Amino acid sequence: MKVTLLIPTLNEIDGMKAIMPRIKKEWVDQILIVDGGSVDGTAEYARKNGYDVLIQKTKGVLNAYIEALEVASGDVIVIFTPDGNCIPELIPVLLEKMKEGYDMVIVSRYLDGAKSYDDDMTTAFGNWFFTKLINILYSGNYTDTLGGFRAWKKDLFKRIGVKPDIFSFEPYSAIVCAKLKLRVTEIPGDEPARIGGTRKMRPLINGSWVVWIILKLLFTRHEK
Repeated sequence: MKVTLLIPTLNEIDGMKAIMPRIKKEWVDQILIVDGGSVDGTAEYARKNGYDVLIQKTKGVLNAYIEALEVASGDVIVIFTPDGNCIPELIPVLLEKMKEGYDMVIVSRYLDGAKSYDDDMTTAFGNWFFTKLINILYSGNYTDTLGGFRAWKKDLFKRIGVKPDIFSFEPYSAIVCAKLKLRVTEIPGDEPARIGGTRKMRPLINGSWVVWIILKLLFTRHEK
């Protein structure tokens, strides 16, 4: 199992300096930084420390994933953000679970006592509400459908029909995997508070897109 650790960045120099030294290179086969146009030295820091760096051509996290897959050498992709929200030491745990044959494994912020220290009342309610809705409408068994820290087989993108116009990979993949009855599970993992930088997620806008995805997929046919 070859693994690419895919790290999307946009002005995360403080988090990079604090988090990247905790990631052991022997955990994965490739560490790929996909930078969305940082102006704070993030990309330069990554290159200086020997990481592969890809500069995005098109803005947006989903486009970072799409462009990265063209150069990713792993057949398993781990999405990790260096803003402090992801715990590096969970990477080996995540990969051990993937070895059991799952198509996707999500690090859940709400499973078995795990907690998000980055949530506010709005995001906590939104995460609960959207996950509950997805479970009801699509017979899912999730506790966290919006968390980005996860591992998935590289061919999953093609199998579930990911395109740039879906906007958000996380709820989309949760829904389509449930519809196709693919093998998906979760492991518990806290979400620490952000280190420096600014939060990229905008609750009202992002929430509107999640609603659109949920409703759109009710009328979209998927086949294995």
